Amino acid sequence: MTSPDGTIAQPDRPARARRSVLYVPASNARAMQKVAGLACDAVIFDLEDAVGPDEKASARAALENWFSDNPPTGKEYVIRVNALVSEWGPDDLETAALCRPDAILLPKVDRAGDILEATAILADLDTDARLWAMMETPLAIADAVAIAGTGNRPDSLLDCLVAGTNDLAKETGVALPDGRQFMQPWLMQIILAARTAGLDALDGVFNDFRDSDDHQSQCKNGRLMGFDGKTLIHPSQIEAANASFGASADEIAAAQIIVDAFAKPQYAGKGVIQLNGKMVERLHLEQAEKLLAKAALQHNTE
Repeated sequence: MTSPDGTIAQPDRPARARRSVLYVPASNARAMQKVAGLACDAVIFDLEDAVGPDEKASARAALENWFSDNPPTGKEYVIRVNALVSEWGPDDLETAALCRPDAILLPKVDRAGDILEATAILADLDTDARLWAMMETPLAIADAVAIAGTGNRPDSLLDCLVAGTNDLAKETGVALPDGRQFMQPWLMQIILAARTAGLDALDGVFNDFRDSDDHQSQCKNGRLMGFDGKTLIHPSQIEAANASFGASADEIAAAQIIVDAFAKPQYAGKGVIQLNGKMVERLHLEQAEKLLAKAALQHNTE
């Protein structure tokens, strides 16, 4: 879509708090029972890597039962299916559509066509689920802008790009966690691509959930890079992710000052104003409004 001024008009997407996004195996009934009481913003019920081949069918059945028995809680619920080209992918997608989650996470996305194919399949299913894309292959990084660009289509379902750092490490030979510094250009590529289509971007997991100090350091690093949140493998990691990716009281107060200033009659229509000795542009107003919207959402999920 192109707006009258020639810029890309992106589809409207509601702001979502995605500071902490926890993977939960769909084959783990005990873990699934606990998710409603956790302080994470979103849960990814995993049918892919965390579920063995012999457990796929029972995991799908468990997911249907869980969604049938559990009303919405304010969290964002996502189902990660197997790749559509796999023997389990088509059944996973049908099950996910029946469960009516907030979103479906596609793994092993290599090209824009993978997103378009899933969009076409979902159009024939009774679901309003959005799409998230795992960016975990060299091809995905190389084609990140085109993949994210499908989010600019009028019929787009794409909402979020998710870094799959473990698979990227496997495919490239970059060792984790120490080698993450060499992976940063690829992670920044994911973020830049996401922003071309107004999408959120989530950082990859930190594998050693017992190492709270290094996990917290990686959360802070991800926030500085521009990620909106972090994917997690254990509930003990939620607090650090929420603290790192959430808006602090000082950030909220500063954003509110900017919004209040531009709302004053003397600044109506102004593109730039002077505020506390600094020049503040309307782009800063947009950033402040977005921060306040997400801050309100994170408050509602706590």
